[in-house]
Amino acid sequence: MFNGMGLITGLIIGAIAGWLAGKFMNNEGSLLRNIILGVVGGFVGNLILGLVGIHGTGIIGNLIVGVIGSCIVIFAGQKLLK
Repeated sequence: MFNGMGLITGLIIGAIAGWLAGKFMNNEGSLLRNIILGVVGGFVGNLILGLVGIHGTGIIGNLIVGVIGSCIVIFAGQKLLK
C-alpha cells in the first residue's frame, strides 16, 4: 500500500541528510541534488551499517544513517572523479 506521508517524510529526511553531508564533506549542491544524494545515501548507509548490525530507527536515527551514507557516497564520488 502506498504511504504518501512516508514518502514525503523520506524526501525531507533525505534532503536534510544530503545537505548536512554536503556541509560535512565541503561539497555544495542544489536542493534536488541534496535530495537525491540523501536518498541514495540513506540506502547506502542502511546497507553498510546493516551489515555490521547497526540500524537507525525513527527520524533522528534515519537522519544519522542518511548522513553517514551520503558522506560515503560523496567520498566515493570525489575519488572516482579525480
